[in-house]
Amino acid sequence: MKKSISFIFILSVFSCSAPQSDTNSLRLGYNSENSTVVQGVSLLGDTLTSRIDSTTQNDQIRELQEAESRYAENPSMENLIWIGRREAYLGRHDLAIRTFTKAIKEYPDAFEPLRHRGHRFVSVRKFDEAIEDFKKASKLMEGEEILIEEDGMPNKLNIPLSNVQFNVWYHLGLAHYLKGEWEKALDAYVECIKVSDNDDLIVATLDWYYMTLIKMGKKAEALESIAVVTPDMNIIENEAYHKRILMYKGELEPGRLLNVNSAEDDQKLQYVTQGYGLGNYYLSQGDTTMAERIFNNVIETGYWSAFGYIASEMELAKLRE
Repeated sequence: MKKSISFIFILSVFSCSAPQSDTNSLRLGYNSENSTVVQGVSLLGDTLTSRIDSTTQNDQIRELQEAESRYAENPSMENLIWIGRREAYLGRHDLAIRTFTKAIKEYPDAFEPLRHRGHRFVSVRKFDEAIEDFKKASKLMEGEEILIEEDGMPNKLNIPLSNVQFNVWYHLGLAHYLKGEWEKALDAYVECIKVSDNDDLIVATLDWYYMTLIKMGKKAEALESIAVVTPDMNIIENEAYHKRILMYKGELEPGRLLNVNSAEDDQKLQYVTQGYGLGNYYLSQGDTTMAERIFNNVIETGYWSAFGYIASEMELAKLRE
């Protein structure tokens, strides 16, 4: 699985000591030597690598440099987290995890860096470590007001839709789901729906909630859970989840879900997300041949950090047992 994002980059080495204001103490800088970095191993046993292309990802590299500069001027937790987020967007989950670990050590009572490190542990298939982070975060955020999370990759209206509490419960549910721990996943999604305060978050949570119930053989309860989803909901960015649920309800033909070009970078995530939902739909109908074909198509995209991709790995690994 050596398809992935491209790279020419070595950057940001953080110590675990207190933040420094000297920019030179924060980074080693960039070089022009191509480098492929191993990020982990897939659930199918394939090596996951990242390789950043300084030409096509120049804007993202610049944004990371700007985040580093802001941290040098103001070494706050928020600015440190943004460095980690920018590293992750470039496919360097290893660096992001290290950065978030630094933030966790420096701000042990904060739940935000745990939320982000847990997310990246999921990306590199370290589900147990992710679950531990999300559980710690859930305890630390008890009683806190909903905290809106700014987008690193803004939607078409540039309106932040998610909140940190949502992301903790959502990703905790996902980590349990990917381990096949259906009851625990369901418990997390029950909490997640409580902090899903707009239509985009509602469809994202209900989609995984529905699929979890289906895995548990509770089809009637699963269908009842998505009854609130309608075609006229105000969806800004989670169109893939919305379409998946409409398909589960019989209001959208399955074939329409993959009406996107998986070769286009801006449509690849949508293809992977909808592909897993469609494959899982056929799997629940007993059509393992079609399900396996779709899961393999998702794997062919090489978009290994996407949740639909990881879930497709999980399904294929089970089918091949």
